Parts: sequence; structure tokens; C-alpha cells
Amino acid sequence: MRIAAFGFRSIPMRPGCAGADKFASELLPRLVAQGHQVTGYNRLYPGEEPLASEFGGVRLKHFKTISRKGFDTLLHSFKATVDIVRNDTADVVHIQNGGNSIFGLVLRLFGKKVFISQDGVDWKRDKWPWYGKLYLYLSSYLTAHGPSQVIFDNVFIKQEFERRFRKQFEFIPFGSEVGGGAGDDAQVLAEFGLKAGEYFLFVGRFIPDKGLQYLVPAFEKVQTDKKLVLVGGSPNPSPFEAQIKGTQDPRVVFAGFLYGNKTHALMRNAYAYIQPSDVEGLSPVILENMGLGTPVICSDIKENQFVVGEHAVLFAKGSIPDCQAKLEYALGSPDRLRSNAGKARARAEALFSWDAVTTAHVEVFNGRASGY
Repeated sequence: MRIAAFGFRSIPMRPGCAGADKFASELLPRLVAQGHQVTGYNRLYPGEEPLASEFGGVRLKHFKTISRKGFDTLLHSFKATVDIVRNDTADVVHIQNGGNSIFGLVLRLFGKKVFISQDGVDWKRDKWPWYGKLYLYLSSYLTAHGPSQVIFDNVFIKQEFERRFRKQFEFIPFGSEVGGGAGDDAQVLAEFGLKAGEYFLFVGRFIPDKGLQYLVPAFEKVQTDKKLVLVGGSPNPSPFEAQIKGTQDPRVVFAGFLYGNKTHALMRNAYAYIQPSDVEGLSPVILENMGLGTPVICSDIKENQFVVGEHAVLFAKGSIPDCQAKLEYALGSPDRLRSNAGKARARAEALFSWDAVTTAHVEVFNGRASGY
């Protein structure tokens, strides 16, 4: 198949990238490996230059966009849509983010098979202003009816859409494999002044959805010499990010944007990984940590519970006191954490595989059920 993909920020990943980019960087090269021709559309923000013309066999095209949140996505998606139609770069188009559904409708009018990946209830995310939430809510109707099929990585949101629109959609999860070994772990730890097993870890964007407004205050109250390492940041500077970075606790380490081997080194050597989210799809970061055998502490939203099963320490969503209590429990229960980590790794290997995820997407692109 000739496949075009957009709706992510950049592959290879660069500062500001997140789950959508991780997804694209794993899926698209595997589609190439299965014999398909893939074109990926990268965004270029002011001051950025292309990182590559090809990634894992994926031909990359780059279009400039603006910095304003939300509008940057729409402008880039418009340019990608025009290029696909004008230059006939694909017969199948895979789009991330239901907010792009309007472009899927245009592409279908030009004879393309269109598939949209929807990872959550976007209009409930606190990072969007009221008009952004309204646009995303209205776009859900186009998401449900415009494309050839909608693919959810969140079985609960899939069920919600099916009840609401009385249609059948597809479920395909994220994958969890993490390649490579512990080659430069010691060097990475030394770079940030860390010791193996002596820190908690969070990886993600500094936005309200991710729950750092609960994690940081909770950690500040915990009596421990262990550190809290926060990897990531805000894609655009924000008051929320400034609030998080305003902590006076010297044990909190801001590592900045990291990807690939450096992130995996920090995951492998963490005492535990923490995901305090209010809203998630199917968290690729939790899956990565599970695949690496790192203990997980996370909020008790049903999406997180679906991923970890019974093999993580859960705390009540949005509760600073319960987050603090579970951090203290984890510090006093290293054997329980190690047991959880081993079982979670086995669960990830059994249920979540990037190769299986890729094959499932090909099945859906060909008009068949995913098999999940």
C-alpha cells in the first residue's frame, strides 16, 4: 500500500514531542518493513530545520507551521492534505487526532481511504481553552462518520463512541517492546547526578492532564533521600510549567526533553515510575516501563488500570494525600514493587507487541478486523 501519515509533530523525535510522535516512530517504519510505501508529514515550528529526509524507510516531508497551540496542528494538517491530494502521495491516509477529522473528510472526497487514530476524549483535556474543547467536541461527529474507520487505543473511549454513535470501531493498543541493553546507563545517570534505584521518575509533557500538580506537592511531603526526576516539559512555555518548575525542593530534578536510549536508561534504573494522569489514552510510557521491568505507580483512572492490570501501585486520581501515601508505601515495600514489576513485564510481553500492532493496522487498512 501507499500510505501517508500526519497528525504527529516529528519523526525522528525532537524536543516537544510526545506520545503521538512515539507512536508514529514505532508504527511507520514497521509498515515499511512489511513492504508498504510510507510518507510521513513532519511539522516545522519557527526556528526549526528538518532533522532528516528519511526515517526507518519512511519518506519525510516537512511543512512549516505556527507556534500557537491548536492552530499549529490545523495549519500543518491543511498543508499535508493539500500535498497528498495535489501530488497523489498515497491511497491510504492515517491521521492522528480527531481534531483533524475535517481533513479526513476532504481526503475521502478525493478518493482516499482514511483512518483516524483517536486516543482519548480530547475535549475533556484541561490543556485546551473553551473554544478548543468546543471544536474538538464538534469534531467528534466528523471523526465518527467521516473516515473509512476509526482506531482507538483506549477500549473505554471506543465503547463510549460506539454507544454514542451506534457504530462499530476498531481497538488496537500501543506496543511495549524496548530494544537495546544497558550500554551507557552509568554515563546517563552520572550526567544527572543520579544513582540506580535512588529516584522516582516521570516522563511526559508538563500539562495539567498529566497530573504533575499532584505529584510534585505529594513528593515534597515525603521524607526520603530519593529524588524525583521529571523528564519532558511544555511544548510551548506556559504558566503551568513555570508553576511546576517553581518547586523549592532540591530533590526534584528537571532533566529536560530526552528520548530513546537516555530515557530508557533512566527508566531501567528508577526505583519506580510514576504516572499521575487525570486523562490518558493507553499510555505508551507506562507500557515502556512495564516492558523494561520498572515498577509502576499510577493514578487509578480506568485507562491506567486496563494497562497495568493488578501489577502496579494505584492512588486516587487528583489526590495529593493519597499520592503521598502511595509513595511512602512504595518506599517501604521494595519486595512488592519488584514482584509487581516482574508480573507487569510478563503482561506487557503477552498482550502488547509493536509487530502485532502493526499487523493489526494493516488488517484494518485492508478493511478487515484488527484481531484485538
